[in-house]
Amino acid sequence: METTKELEIGQMVKSKAGRDKNRKFLVLDIIDENFVLLVDGDLRKISSPKMKKVKHIALVNRCAEDLKAALEQGRSITDEWIRREIDKLG
Repeated sequence: METTKELEIGQMVKSKAGRDKNRKFLVLDIIDENFVLLVDGDLRKISSPKMKKVKHIALVNRCAEDLKAALEQGRSITDEWIRREIDKLG
């Protein structure tokens, strides 16, 4: 089982379960060791992120470092920007 120690904000993940199975997301926030908030800029926008159990996601070895920096600096992030980052990371 994955733990939040391996997860970080901006990390790309892939859903392993649910109707969004195999869909790529970026981690917007880590709620606790069991839950994270995910966005993809399409079905799950910044305004309504998806809360998902950590055990239902697979880590992808890519990270959007800009997302973490933007959140820490309080810059606004758009859904279009999220979609571009996911496309860029593959």
